[in-house]
Amino acid sequence: MLTGFAYGLAVVLDVFIMFIGARFLLQPEQAAAAYGVPSPPSAYLTVKGIRDVSYGVIGLCLLFFVGTTAEAWFMLAVALVPLGDTVNVLRNGGTRAVAFGIHFATAAIVLISAALLFAA
Repeated sequence: MLTGFAYGLAVVLDVFIMFIGARFLLQPEQAAAAYGVPSPPSAYLTVKGIRDVSYGVIGLCLLFFVGTTAEAWFMLAVALVPLGDTVNVLRNGGTRAVAFGIHFATAAIVLISAALLFAA
């Protein structure tokens, strides 16, 4: 049962980050506002979108073609991204609610996912 939950959470997180990346590619202004630091469309938002879609694809490939241990290490490493996003939002005028309620909470969930994958 733990393995199924670990796989499921990892898949949800990987697909979710792909969705966020696609939103940055298709609706950059709205995605930036939801990120916590509103910004007009720019190349940087496109880069963020490509990065996020890529992280999701890499995560799914690791999970399905390599296994839970590889995905766990990936999740552990990629948790640095939402932690960095937390700092970025705080340093650029975003609210503490968005920084901690979205980005820091995401980092915590990603770390939980890594722990579950290591245990599976």
